[in-house]
Amino acid sequence: MVHPLLTPADIETYQRDGVVLVRGLFADYLPQLADGIEANMRDPGPYGAENLKAGEAGRFFDDYCNWQRIDEFEQVIRHSPVAAVAADLMGAQQVQLFHDHVLVKEPGTSKPTPWHQDSPYYFVEGEQTISFWSPLDPVREATLRCVAGSHKWPRAVLPTRWLSEESFYPDEDTYMPVPDPDAEGMDIREWHMEPGDAVAFDFRILHGARGNLTQNRRRAFSLRLVGDDARYVERPGRTSPPFPGHDMQAGQKLREDWFPVVFER
Repeated sequence: MVHPLLTPADIETYQRDGVVLVRGLFADYLPQLADGIEANMRDPGPYGAENLKAGEAGRFFDDYCNWQRIDEFEQVIRHSPVAAVAADLMGAQQVQLFHDHVLVKEPGTSKPTPWHQDSPYYFVEGEQTISFWSPLDPVREATLRCVAGSHKWPRAVLPTRWLSEESFYPDEDTYMPVPDPDAEGMDIREWHMEPGDAVAFDFRILHGARGNLTQNRRRAFSLRLVGDDARYVERPGRTSPPFPGHDMQAGQKLREDWFPVVFER
């Protein structure tokens, strides 16, 4: 049986295009997510970052890997339908948590989220990967933008550092240059979204977001999950997130004491 929030067409779209919209995925958990984001911004973790250069207007905050210290995040991860929906979209028997991610653009923040794929930053690869990006505020122009089909490109897109715009790894030639999807006429999927709606997308999907030039906050909660075939891979440098001391070897499944199973058929 397909989860009630999905249709068979949603699963087909995800498998083909690597991205689909799931309406109302976190609709029953908005107070918990709002409290969790406020707690995160009051007390950022070791990876908390401010993504604006001096003189740039607004505020663009992000942080990740906080579910173990922010109870609201763990409760949403374990009790919302997100893991069951992930299993259906990926076609997976088992779903593991990879990490949570908070991204907040305050009113008047012109800086966009650069076009990028998540996969090159990560030490995990597989056909069964999924991210959920969910706003806690209505979004129109400041919504997530994804290039359909980019999860099937033969080469990964160059990962860069958001603030300095430098290459993330030393072997720059291994990757394709970051494209300009608007100028190149790519198939960009974006939606007007209500709080609790979620875009589901493969780790390899090229995505980004415009700045937030409205008078309203744009708070987003993102969750990264993996399925049965996901395996640890070596990268040519420190990954993001780095998870120091994980002790995994290439080809291994992610260790379940660090990356818990959150759904199993």
